[in-house]
Amino acid sequence: MLVDDNDTDNFISKRIIEITGFAKNVEIKNSGKSALEYIEQNKDNPEKLPNIIFLDINMPIVDGFVFLYEFEKFAEIVKDKCKVIILSSSDNKRDIDKIVNNDHVIKFITKPLTENALQEIKEMGVA
Repeated sequence: MLVDDNDTDNFISKRIIEITGFAKNVEIKNSGKSALEYIEQNKDNPEKLPNIIFLDINMPIVDGFVFLYEFEKFAEIVKDKCKVIILSSSDNKRDIDKIVNNDHVIKFITKPLTENALQEIKEMGVA
């Protein structure tokens, strides 16, 4: 799942995921709110939940920090299935430190998403 309010970034990320065969399906959500709603709707159907959530930090209304706060409230089955990777152009050290220390964030990637970054994720054994 790609969670980003920038359509261009979503397009580029989706294409690199498709070209590399990284995932069969790519769900795109243009806000943290719509991503949380999707997870809520599918929380009892693990097959529909994403294995990986590529999450942007800076989004209007529900940003990456609020998303992670709300994500924490889901059942363990959801949190165990959905691994969060921050995909952001932010270079704010305080933001980065705060978000990578979150228990559910397994990696921080600077945009754009690349084939090398996807390979590193595969090597982590989460994809």
